[in-house]
Amino acid sequence: MHFVIMGCGRVGASMASQLDRMGHSVAIIDQNSDAFRRLPADFNGRKVKGIGFDRDALEQAGIDEAYAFAAVSNGDNSNIIAARVARELFGVEHVVARIYDPTRADVYERLGIPTVATVRQTAEHMMRHVLPGGTAREFMDPSGAAGLVQPDISPNWVGTTVGALEERLAVRVAWISRGSGVVIPQAGTIIQEHDRLHVAATTQQLPAMQRALSRPPAQEV
Repeated sequence: MHFVIMGCGRVGASMASQLDRMGHSVAIIDQNSDAFRRLPADFNGRKVKGIGFDRDALEQAGIDEAYAFAAVSNGDNSNIIAARVARELFGVEHVVARIYDPTRADVYERLGIPTVATVRQTAEHMMRHVLPGGTAREFMDPSGAAGLVQPDISPNWVGTTVGALEERLAVRVAWISRGSGVVIPQAGTIIQEHDRLHVAATTQQLPAMQRALSRPPAQEV
């Protein structure tokens, strides 16, 4: 898959390096060509000098074929503009922006653009948003037998009730992050677009759960 990253600071360079080592196609954009020195010598991706929300720079980076776009420059305005351009102009479904101001981050979360605030500003957290089929482990029992996770969910689950999801997968939805708020779900709570589910499950359940949630729910006969 192809990934486009705006900003070759420590986070952007770390993400680009990890994705490149994983065998993905990567392009990284930065206004300062000296920033590309942060990339390892064996980096195989594209380096594009330019402004990350400029159409020409994005097209040079292969935005038309991008699976995901991450905006991790040091400017809130630049990051959110670039994320919106990638999503709204080029139709990239998976976008994430780093936002320093937590109040503004909440606003953009409500617009459906995932953000990573400064207190969580790490390449690991950004990677969780751009890689497909990821399951962010938020808390694990000391024994390692169970934990609280935030899985990626196929849009096809939108409209399904929490009770139906729990029954099919034998897990428990502890709460739902919805916009800037939190919902404690009941069995009849409907999963909405851009909901982030926090799910309690055993470690053994995680692979099968993520496979099931990354696909449309099976039709009951």
